[in-house]
Amino acid sequence: MMRLVPGSDASASALNAERLKLEAIAQNIANANVTRTPEGGPYQRKEVVFQSLVNKALDGQQSRQGDLSLVRAEIVEDTKTEGPRLFDPSHPDADAQGYVQMPNVSIHKEMVDMILASRAYEANLAAMKYGRKMTTQTLSIGR
Repeated sequence: MMRLVPGSDASASALNAERLKLEAIAQNIANANVTRTPEGGPYQRKEVVFQSLVNKALDGQQSRQGDLSLVRAEIVEDTKTEGPRLFDPSHPDADAQGYVQMPNVSIHKEMVDMILASRAYEANLAAMKYGRKMTTQTLSIGR
């Protein structure tokens, strides 16, 4: 099937992936000081992992109805990085030595990631707009 606006599927799936990344960043910033979660322990930073689905399309594999995007994004917890330990014996979550295990969220890193994700979102949105404009101009030639 020929698409009217070429590349719109790739840009749309990239827009969804960047939106998910921005949501994860917002969740990380909101929980940057949470030392006790329902699972126990401090909040664990969420990361978004992107996966290209182009190879699946090129291999001729049929995709399911809900799996037509060219970029898949998945939220995973960053369990490899430990947060800082702060000395605060009066904190309710302090251990026997008086240290509190803080979340592994760096506000500075989250802000940089937020800027990068928003710029990537804007770039994909611009690509969709230019694709639509080119298609409109191409169709107007035939009039």
